[in-house]
Amino acid sequence: MPLALVPTPIGNLEDITLRALRYLREADLVACEDTRRTGRLLAHYGIEQTLLAYHEHNEERLAAELAERAGRERLALVSDAGTPLVSDPGYRLVSACIEAGVEVEVLPGPSALVTALAVSGLPSDAFVFLGFLPRKGRERGELLARIAEEGSTFVIYESPHRIGKTLAELPAEVPVAVCRELTKLHEEVYRGTAVAAAAHFSGGTKGEIVLVVRGGTAAATGSLEDAVERARGYVAGGESPSRAAARAAREAGFKKGEVYDRVTRG
Repeated sequence: MPLALVPTPIGNLEDITLRALRYLREADLVACEDTRRTGRLLAHYGIEQTLLAYHEHNEERLAAELAERAGRERLALVSDAGTPLVSDPGYRLVSACIEAGVEVEVLPGPSALVTALAVSGLPSDAFVFLGFLPRKGRERGELLARIAEEGSTFVIYESPHRIGKTLAELPAEVPVAVCRELTKLHEEVYRGTAVAAAAHFSGGTKGEIVLVVRGGTAAATGSLEDAVERARGYVAGGESPSRAAARAAREAGFKKGEVYDRVTRG
């Protein structure tokens, strides 16, 4: 029997697949972070199921036991919202199943990470997911410095109580998208600079937040023509014009389209 990782809605209850519902109905046991929350989801779809609380406080203790059960029973793992293991428990269970020779099956489905990245309007060809930032200390400072220096898009989970602090610690003019309450009734996506977003949310906010940041602003140097020449060099080295333009744009702090148009015009 495989262990099935079953994504659940991040907000709107309609965002669940027919396959996920079938797996939840047919499972012998559903391991979940919060039995009350998962219970409400199952009740919404008329599913009666045996639930077991599996969360950050007991996952290390229960992983081996559940892996053993997965070898002889149909076990489904869900998180409170979205795809299991993405900033949620489950890694130890998956590792234990692999070690025990138990098949692990992953169903595609909702993810706040992917949803926010897609709606942000920021480059998505190269991105880094940081989960929740450390609240303070050297590690937090190093990650914020990395965002400023590395030419990727960064996706961060943040609480409504700390979003203002995080925005204030980013370079003022860095482009960001603050994605709040995705797929829910009060969904909001604010796009702008970090300083403008900090002002927008200065009165406080509520709900679950995904922050998307365009990195590499501290390393942005030179003119657009410099970026175009850099891209042409990459093309000469064998890269496609599209890939070369995207790479040079990230490194120099410009939009891919600006560089690509100049490269392809010759």
